[in-house]
Amino acid sequence: QVQLVESGGELVQAGDSLRLSCAASGRDFRTYKMGWFRQAPGKEREFVAAMAWSGVSTAYADSVKGRFTLSIDNAKNTVYLQMNSLKPEDTAVYYCAAVRAFGIPTMTSAYAYWGQGTQVTVSS
Repeated sequence: QVQLVESGGELVQAGDSLRLSCAASGRDFRTYKMGWFRQAPGKEREFVAAMAWSGVSTAYADSVKGRFTLSIDNAKNTVYLQMNSLKPEDTAVYYCAAVRAFGIPTMTSAYAYWGQGTQVTVSS
């Protein structure tokens, strides 16, 4: 069992930066792959980025490549999503998720554990 708690979402303006945090706890959580997903109103939840705790392997959605960056603080058991050059279309509830898997899964259905989500709103 893995517990995930997201934080850091807020209202920002287009072009601003924001860092989301996902604090993980539970048994053997460092053996899990960690993903970020987002869901805008009226849309399906979509993949944003994912990585292994080692930080060696990462994956990003095309829509965020070059703007979003994952990082890990092992001392704090926290995964971060640094979001730069934010656009109004980045507005969504952002979720942290975890799964034990080979590779870096990008499908929503692959992930077993989810946080409660944090709202990011980007105004134009």
